[in-house]
Order: sequence, then structure tokens, then C-alpha cells
Amino acid sequence: MDPTHQGPEEYGQNANGSDGRRRPSRESNAADFGQPTPQQVRVVQVTVGDLLLTVNPVDGSEVEACPPGSEPTAPVRRTPAERADHERAGAPPVPAGPPAPQLPLLERQEERERVVGLLARGRSVRLTGQAGSGRTALLDAVAADCADLAPDGVVRLSGHRRTAADLLYGIFDAIHHAPLHRPGPEELLALVRSIGAVVVIDDLEIGGAALDGLLEATPECAFLFGTEPDLAAPGVDAHLEEVLLAGLGRSASLELLEKVVERPLTEDERNWAGDLWFESEGLPLRFVQAGSLLRQRDRLNTDPGAFDEYDYFEPRPDDAPPVPEAPTPETLDVPLPSLGEGAAPAVLLASRLSEAARETLRFTVALGGEVPHQAHLPALVGDTHADAALGELAGCGLLSPAGPRYRLAAGVLAQLEAGGYAESAAAHARTAAQHYAWWVSHPSVTPQRAVAEADAIVAAMGRLVPDGEAGQASAAVLLARSAAPALAAGMSWGAWEKALRAGQEAARIAGEVAEEAYFHHELGVLALCSGNLDRARTELETSISMRGALADKSGAVAGRRALALVADRSGGFAPPARSQTGDEVPAVRHDLLAGTPPVSFPAPPLFTRQTVEEDPTLISSLPAGPRATAPKPGGGRVVLGGARRNLAAAGAGALLIAVLGTVVTLGLTAGDPEEPGGSRNVTTEQSSPESTPDDASPADEPDDVPAPDDGAPGGEAPTNAGPSQPATPSTSGSPSPAPSSPDGSSPGAGEPSSGPSSSTSGAPTPTRTSPTPSQSTSTGPSVTPTESEPEPTPPTETPTTEPPSPPPPDTTSSASGPAESAGAGTGAPAKSGEPTEASA
Repeated sequence: MDPTHQGPEEYGQNANGSDGRRRPSRESNAADFGQPTPQQVRVVQVTVGDLLLTVNPVDGSEVEACPPGSEPTAPVRRTPAERADHERAGAPPVPAGPPAPQLPLLERQEERERVVGLLARGRSVRLTGQAGSGRTALLDAVAADCADLAPDGVVRLSGHRRTAADLLYGIFDAIHHAPLHRPGPEELLALVRSIGAVVVIDDLEIGGAALDGLLEATPECAFLFGTEPDLAAPGVDAHLEEVLLAGLGRSASLELLEKVVERPLTEDERNWAGDLWFESEGLPLRFVQAGSLLRQRDRLNTDPGAFDEYDYFEPRPDDAPPVPEAPTPETLDVPLPSLGEGAAPAVLLASRLSEAARETLRFTVALGGEVPHQAHLPALVGDTHADAALGELAGCGLLSPAGPRYRLAAGVLAQLEAGGYAESAAAHARTAAQHYAWWVSHPSVTPQRAVAEADAIVAAMGRLVPDGEAGQASAAVLLARSAAPALAAGMSWGAWEKALRAGQEAARIAGEVAEEAYFHHELGVLALCSGNLDRARTELETSISMRGALADKSGAVAGRRALALVADRSGGFAPPARSQTGDEVPAVRHDLLAGTPPVSFPAPPLFTRQTVEEDPTLISSLPAGPRATAPKPGGGRVVLGGARRNLAAAGAGALLIAVLGTVVTLGLTAGDPEEPGGSRNVTTEQSSPESTPDDASPADEPDDVPAPDDGAPGGEAPTNAGPSQPATPSTSGSPSPAPSSPDGSSPGAGEPSSGPSSSTSGAPTPTRTSPTPSQSTSTGPSVTPTESEPEPTPPTETPTTEPPSPPPPDTTSSASGPAESAGAGTGAPAKSGEPTEASA
């Protein structure tokens, strides 16, 4: 292309006119400081056991059962080369500037050989020593010696602010390659149980039962823990060897001091170092820092203008005063540090560093000792060369490695706070929170890079929340809202939970209800994925109620879906188990027991149908006769023959006994062909004496259909007894219909029924016969013959003195059959010794 006709792309602009130039970063983990790009919502799907977690930064994460076909692949073991690359990626970055001198491991050969021998025999070791006693250096040397000792090599982890679950997942991730898959608790235990490696964990903070659980979960691993003496010891069954690490001797301490200074010590310096050895009990960290003090003293004595009012990295102006000549030993004006300054040298060391290094220390103090990555220092400090400050601090012994980052060495934080570096901690923490909120939301920042800065991010929120100010809390809410999805996608769930809890508290202080509902929802999803269903239900219900008050429909729907999965996992929708035969216990419906109607009305059934039907126990006053067929489930609503009875059925039992007696009597009369005159035969149009309950299978029909008025009380058909017959109670075999009683009471409660002959009128009445089946319009439920019931016997006509009149059409609901009509035509009285069915 002609250089004189360049388009916007050649000038560093995109086609839309925006500036697309990018400043090349100094290393791979540097932040992108170019023009901001349009924000993109990063939705990441992670499989957690048999669940599919969709990390949605807008409405909240969604969790569902893993659909078919989307199950994750089985984790694959890393090769030795992949394990080495993974270990290098997790190491702290090399500080900018000249390399620091490599210090020897002095007076540690005996402990080194003992620890390696114990690990070679498969024993786990606990290396106990004070902070600054050189535990990290000894762990590095032992790890190098055990590189080829175990089949899965050596796993280096940091135990600083890590739980037992975090360490287990760290061991799994170091050996297995499973992108976007977090195994469940059972799967994790099965995978780590087969790992055979030497696991080196520095700065361990768990002990007791938690440490016992970690050792029990990994029986094929040999552990080397670096701990402090005040940590709780594991149980006696842990079989953990204890190795104590003391300070160095006087000669070794002086030798280490000479290695740091890189020159022989003078007599005054040796005497000063002897007093320091007695004061510090020979801790190697104190002599590394003391050597840094001597090096700074040498630099000041040889180049006084290096650390004057002008910055070390800035050129001196032309009008500045000339640099004085280097002093001679006779004119040295920088004395040796005092013994107190040698024992606590952090403030003196920091005063002789560059302004960028001192500002970095202020941010580090504000973050609770967590040092930001050197790629963030130029933006935080405001100096393009501030990344070199990390090398200055590391070279002075003020920093120590902690996993993939650095933090202040032991005792340095307290010394700097006493020296006034915490005066502006709140302002520095807010600046760091705003920077991290912008950085972690940038599309170019991967979840893995966010996880590397997780401790600094959480520390920034932790500093802002306790202040209780709305402005500080709002900055913490913004940071937590931006960082939580990235930490979840990076599967650093320990930091994810800390960020959510800090954000929820900050949102409560700031009064941001919508953000507080979001954090409650995320905590519920996290608890659900972790298996804590009770905690998940509480958090989700809180989130749903808050979002309902805010009319946040999409967020409430996401919460209800997660809550439904919680109910499903906790067994809320599980059907009741069916009992075995012989152990049937009636399942009482408690929702109906509270509103059971009085016993004078038919109550709904309180018991479920039994799996195996038994012969019902029939309670009746009828004489012994042929066994009737058991009623169908649709006719008798309650089964009385169970092995156990509930007291709730006692009220309904007295009412339903009469119903069973009537039904059984009808079956007896229908199945006995030898009854004289067929007086017990009934037709299929007989109505049930009791109305069917509301939940019965036959359709509900009114039982108060008016019958034709024939002059008989109660709508009954009176018999033609003649004027000379006395008014005696009827003992006819036809049942007395209960619904037609004038007072509405049931005749089956043990009282004698009053038949049609109880009328005191002696006038003859016309003879009536029951209608044929084709003419019947009975409104009650009919007794339909089934295979288990015998067919009713055809009615038998009794010879009379005069032919019967033709039957008039009738729509009565009377249950009287042809046998009653035959008896009425003869005018014969009923048999007094024959019991009625109503007497049952």
C-alpha cells in the first residue's frame, strides 16, 4: 500500500475511528492499559460433580442437573513435562532488576537428610519453626532432593489462608488436567486417593481434625508441612513425624551476613552482628535484613547523592549542587545501625528505598501484607517504572514468596504499621479496589489471572468493609461484584466465598439491596454446589424475597430454579415408600384430620388403600348364614379389616356399620334361592341407604327426590292389611329406605325401624307393585352385579285371591322389590320372627 495514502488502521485507528494502539506489556501477566473496549458478558459453564454451573455475571449464576450428552470427560493425569510447566506457572514472578545473590543453606544438612529419609519411607513430616527460621529455604532444598522419589513427583502448595478442601483441590489440579470441571466430594476423594506424590505445603494454617482428614484422604502421599509452633497438632493416629527447626549458630550467622554483604566484615560489624545474634536467637531472616542494612550503609558512604532529595532513577538537574566526593574511611558519616534497628529493620530499610518502593509498601500495608503483582504497580503508584520496586523490596529481605505471589516477610507488617505506613491505609485500599474492579472486568483478563490476584482482591475488600462508611462500602461492592464471577470461573471457590461474604456485608452497609440480593443468590448457589442444602435454601429464599420486593423478575426466576433443585436434592418431592405386606400402617392425611367433620356426616376417607386387600370384618346382628361376597372398593368406602385401626376412624365407624350391614344383607338375600316366597330378593335398582361421600366414585345425586303422594307417611307404599289387622311393626324382608325417614336420622344406628304398617289408619289402600327394571328411575347408586356377586333371583309371584291390577308408572326412589308387592297383595301379615335388615 502507498504510505502516502494510509487508512485509519495504519494510523493506529480502527475503521470506526477509535484508537486501537496498544502499549506492549513487559511480561505476560501485565495489565492492558490501552483504550477501553466494549464490555462483554463472560458466561462460563463449569461442571461440578453431576451439576452444570453457568456463571452469569448479570442475573446470577444458574445451576441445573447436568443434561445428557454434556457430561465432562474423565480427568487425565498430567505428564512429567506438564507437571513441570504447571509448577513453573504457579511460582512467584522473578522481580525486575539485578538478580539477588543466592544464599547457601547453612547448618541444615542434618535436618535435610532426616526429612528426606522419612519421606523416602512414606512417612509424613511436620517441620516446625518460628517465622523467619528458614523453613521455606529448607523446604525448597528437600523438594529438589525428592524430585524422583514418588511416581507423581513433587507438588508444591501454599497453605496460607487455605482450608483442607482448598488443599485437596490443589493436589488434584497439580496431578490431573480437567479444564472447567470441579469434581464433587465423592469423586474428588476417589481421585486423590490414587495419587502418589510428595506434597510440600508451606505456611500451613490448619491442624487438628482438619489435618487428620487431609492425611486420611490421601493415603498414598507423603506430606512435608512447614508450620509454626503454635499450630494445633494432629491426632495420635496421624503418624506424623515432628522435626524442630532452631536458629543458626554464631559462626553460621556471621557467615550468612558476609554472604549478603558480599565482603568481609569489619571488627565493629562483627561485634554488632554478635549482639544481633544474641538478640534474635539466630533467626536467618534477621541476618539477611541486617546484611541489607550494611549494603545500604556502604552505598550511602560511597555515593551520598544517590538517595538525596532527587529520585534515584531521575536525572539530576543542571542547577543541582555538585555531588561531594566519596568519603574515606576516616570521614564516614553513616554509623552502624543500633541494636534495636537491627532487630526491627523494616522502617530503616524502607526509608533508604525509592519513593516508588515506599508507595508500594503503603499499598501492601493497606492490603494486609499482600503485595500486588508487579504489573499492577505502575497503575497503582503512578510511575511507569514502579515495577522495579518489587526487586528493591525483595532484595532487602522485606518480602517472602507465598505461592504465585509475594507477601511481606514475618514481622515486617507490624514494624511498618508502627512506623506510620498505615495512616492512609483506607485511601490506598480504595484506590486498589477501584483498580482491581476495572482490571478484573476487562475482557482480556482470564479467570486464571484473576485467581493469581485473589488474595490481594479479598484483602482490599476486607480493609474497606470494617470502616462502616457508605463510600468505602460502595467501592467494596463494586469490586466484589466484578471479581466474584471471575473467581468462580477460575474455580478458586475459597476466594469466591470470601468475596461474596465481603460483598454482601458491604452491600448491606451501603444500602444497595439489589447487590445484596445478588450476593445472597450466589452464596446459595455455592452452598448447593458444595452440598450444604440447608444453607443453600436459606440464602436462596432470602435472595428471592429481596428480588421480589425489587420486582426483579429475571433474578427471582433464577433463584426459584435453584431453590427447586435444592428441594429436589433434599427429598422434598420424593413419594412415600410403599410398606411391605403385613406391616401396613395407615398413612394418615394430617391435612384432613384437622378439619374432620362431625360423626353424623359421612367423613372423607382418612386412610390410603392397602396394597393387599383382606377380608373385611363385618359387624352385624344378622344370624349366621352364607358368607356374602366382599363389597367392591367403590361401594364400601372404608376397609375395616386392617390389622391396625386408627383412633381417627372411631367416629365414622358407627355411622358406616349400618351401610355395611345393609350391603351384606342385600348380598345374602340375593344369593339364597331357598327363602320362602323370595321375600329377600332385590332388584338392581335398589339405592344405597347412605349418600356417597364427596370423593366417592359414583356421581353425587340428590337424595331428596319427591315421591308420589299416596297417603302413606314418609312416602312409603302401605300394605293392604284390611281394617281388621292391628297396627303391628312390619318385619318384612324389604329394607327400609333410610333417606325417606321424616327426621333424617339413619336407621342403621341400632334402632328399630318403623315400617309402613305403623300407620294407625285402618282404611284399605290400593295395592302397589315395584316397577320393573325398565321403568325404574331411581336416583340412588345401583348395586350392579359383578362376577363375584350372584345374579338376583327373579321375583316369585304369590297366588292371590284376585288378579293384581296393572302396575301404574312410578318414579319413586323406594327400594321395595317385587317381593313386597306380592306380600301386600295377599294381605297376610309379616312374619314376626323374621328380622329386618334395618335392625342390623
